[in-house]
Amino acid sequence: MQVNLDRAMEALDRADGEITLDFSAVRRIDASTLCAMEQLAGSAEAKAVKVVLYGVNIAVYRVLKLMKLAPRFSFRT
Repeated sequence: MQVNLDRAMEALDRADGEITLDFSAVRRIDASTLCAMEQLAGSAEAKAVKVVLYGVNIAVYRVLKLMKLAPRFSFRT
């Protein structure tokens, strides 16, 4: 997952308003992923880029919500 989030950070540099990340294959996230997602959210906010998470399962969403990261992203199914 970390490699993909590194790619997302690179994509963020080239983004024009919005980036979409496909989370449909992600079943769970760990502490290092949460940290990377927090960094991604902060960078996106600084660049005024909306981050859309596609296909997030309920378990991942609950963790994001618990860690207060969910409001920093948009979600699509």
